Amino acid sequence: MIARQLEDRGGGLARVNGGLRLVEGLAFARAKRWNRSFRITTARHIGLDLDRVLAAFGLERSDLTNEEKLADATRRLAARMPTYITLKDVKKRWGKGQEDIFPVAQFEKLWGDMTALAELDCRYLIVPRMRGQQLKEPAQLDAWLRDGSAAYIEALCGW
Repeated sequence: MIARQLEDRGGGLARVNGGLRLVEGLAFARAKRWNRSFRITTARHIGLDLDRVLAAFGLERSDLTNEEKLADATRRLAARMPTYITLKDVKKRWGKGQEDIFPVAQFEKLWGDMTALAELDCRYLIVPRMRGQQLKEPAQLDAWLRDGSAAYIEALCGW
């Protein structure tokens, strides 16, 4: 988790029914207003205990080769989580200045909603912004270069 700044979008860490969990902005009717109220946002760096996650699905490691069992377990768990429907406009550029805009509906289940499952022991760490910030738009690249985040990540990598 990282401290939220004005340009950050998406959900964040919230206390729901007495417990901490990741809540996506899509979960709120007025997502824009709620997104600004989160003080901590997700960096989406997730470590997990595979056996605990499999147990939430009702599976064991030996089940991972059984496609039918995997599909059934995934459907059962997915039924316990919300489905978000996002309406978007998608541009199709044909060239020579011609483009069309098509309305689409995107259906998704969000990884963060698994943090609401009682059988998963979810914990959160707040890390420096340079370690955890997300880049969601090309316009964020200049700030990422100026604030030292790019150099920080580059120093971690063996190019």
